[in-house]
Amino acid sequence: MRNKTSSLYSYTLTYPALLLYTLFFVVPVAAGIVMAFTDWQSTRILEPAFNGLDNFRALFNDERFMKSLTNTLWFASITMILKVVFGLPLAVALDKPLKTRGYLRTIFFFPGILSAVVIGIMFTSLFQMDGVVDRFLNFFGIPTGVNWLGQGNTAMAVVMLTDVWQWTGLTMIIFLAGLQGIPGDYYEASTIDGASAYRQFRHITLPLLAPSFTIIFTLSLIGGLKVFANVYVLTNGGPGFSTQVLATYIYQAFGSGLLGLSSAMGLVLTVLVTVLTLLLNGYLRRKELEL
Repeated sequence: MRNKTSSLYSYTLTYPALLLYTLFFVVPVAAGIVMAFTDWQSTRILEPAFNGLDNFRALFNDERFMKSLTNTLWFASITMILKVVFGLPLAVALDKPLKTRGYLRTIFFFPGILSAVVIGIMFTSLFQMDGVVDRFLNFFGIPTGVNWLGQGNTAMAVVMLTDVWQWTGLTMIIFLAGLQGIPGDYYEASTIDGASAYRQFRHITLPLLAPSFTIIFTLSLIGGLKVFANVYVLTNGGPGFSTQVLATYIYQAFGSGLLGLSSAMGLVLTVLVTVLTLLLNGYLRRKELEL
C-alpha cells in the first residue's frame, strides 16, 4: 500500500510541469507545424486555408531564402571550427599551474554571460567607420577607411567574430573539464618512455578529449544554425542579403504578415537543426568508440 501511495504521489507532482510544458511547448509547436501548410497571413488572420506544400515550393524557389540557408550553414560551420581553434589552446594553457589562472579563466569566460544585444551594440561601435578598430589600425600605419558593416565581404566576418569572441570562453571551460579528467599517470608513464610533449598531446590528450569535442561541436552547431541576435543587432541581414540567416529571414517574414510562410521556414530550420545535429553527434560518438 505504501509503495502504491508513493508512486501515485510522485506522478501527481509531475502534472503541473507537464501542463506547462504542453501549453507553452507542445501546443505552439503543433500549431506551427499545422500553419506551415496554410496560406495564413495577417490580412486574413481568421481565415487560414490549407495549401499543401505550396509554401515549401515557394521557399526553395526563393533566392533570398536559399541565400539565407547558405549563410546559415557557412556561419555555423566556420564559427564551430574557430571556437575549437581558439578554445583548445586556451584550455591547455590555463590548465597549467599558473598563479593567475583563476582570474584568466574568469576573464575569458566573461563574454559568455553577456547579452548578445549588448555585444552587438559594442561591436557596432568598434567597427563603425573611423571607430576604435580603424583608429587602432591607423596607429600602426595601416590605412583603413573600410565600412566594416556596410560591405558584404566584411560584414559577415564581423558577425562571425562576435559569436566566436562570445563563446570561445565556454569552449575553453568544457575543454578544461575534459583535461582535468585525464589521469596524470598517463603523462608520467609516457614521460618515462621518452614521449615528447607533442606526442603526449597527440596520443593522450586529444583522444581522451573526444567526449569534450562531441559536446562542443554539437552545441556550436546548434547555436550557429539558430543564430539571430548577433546578426539582427549588427546588420539586420544586410548589406543587401549578405549576412541574412534563416532566423532573421523568418523574423522579417513574420513581421511582414506572412504567417504561414514564416511557419514553413521555421519548420525547415527545425528539421535542419535536428538532422544535422543527429548526424554530427552520431559521427562523433562513433569516433569516440574507435579511439
